Amino acid sequence: MTSSRKFAALSLAVLLTTGATAAAPAFAVGEGPNYGGHETINTSILRSYDEVVAELKNQDARQPALELEVIGQSVKGRDLYVAKYISNPDNPTILYLTQQHGNEQLTTEGALEFIKHLGTGKSRGVLEGVNILVVPMLNPDGAMGDVNFPLDGYIADGGRTLTRANANGVDLNRDHVNKLQPETQALHNNVMRAYDIDYMIDLHHQGTQSERDGRLVSGSILYPTTANVAPAVLEGSKRLGSVVFDAVDSTGWGHLGRYVGGTAETISRNGIAVEYGISTLLFEMRGMSDNTAESAVLGQKSNGYLIRQTVLTLDATARAIADGSINSADTSFWDTLAEQTTRPTE
Repeated sequence: MTSSRKFAALSLAVLLTTGATAAAPAFAVGEGPNYGGHETINTSILRSYDEVVAELKNQDARQPALELEVIGQSVKGRDLYVAKYISNPDNPTILYLTQQHGNEQLTTEGALEFIKHLGTGKSRGVLEGVNILVVPMLNPDGAMGDVNFPLDGYIADGGRTLTRANANGVDLNRDHVNKLQPETQALHNNVMRAYDIDYMIDLHHQGTQSERDGRLVSGSILYPTTANVAPAVLEGSKRLGSVVFDAVDSTGWGHLGRYVGGTAETISRNGIAVEYGISTLLFEMRGMSDNTAESAVLGQKSNGYLIRQTVLTLDATARAIADGSINSADTSFWDTLAEQTTRPTE
């Protein structure tokens, strides 16, 4: 069975009925199985770069509202894409960005499911009120392990290693001031400066041992924390976070904490908010697709619900922007949302 077919089978478990809450599984996402040397970490069930591109092109051919654009190339020459739904230039616009770090792939899988979802009747009316941009897999060289540094010690099996850094060994999410890498340049030159963007969610994965209120989190969120962000931009970021928190934390299987993040503007959450006046939100999902540290990777039994968490996040925020409800989102929850802490290991 090809990896795309395997993933199609997995996607059946994602339960894309985002308008209703699915029955909670036996454990919340955050309490899903750790790796611990026992769970299977198999990269062959994840879409390869070529399969991601094939799915994007397939959806582009199927969906009249979708336009696919190449925004540049990676270090190793792989095309980088933005999927665009622009019904009215006067509408507010949101950008969803995934896989700046190549070893954080489930958000890309979720973004592709969301794109498929936008082509169905379930999203009828949403695209009339919001423009949507999706940049999936900004770091395809890292995602394919096609890099200019050693790949010793990575945990996943499946004939493919996924790395955090790009092919040059650079963390793309520390390159949003100097913009020295071709992937970062493509994003800024051909997306950030080319479109009038109001909101952005930057989707990542973190380690597996973060917790809030004694429960492992399924993810964590944070608004820009640099002192240079404009108050109105910060307020928009907090409202964006409110929509995400209400959608995910109410499911019974999602459990979110406040991410502990820095103030450096080299990070997209901070730098993009300051440079472009865009309300940004960081969403860190639990567990990575590959790493050299056992505490960073997650057994793949949680994959389906982590993908669903991504779809739910994208769907809820697009709908809130489209119908205007984001403008009245209650941000007071941030006052009591505890910072996540790291669960001690035995």
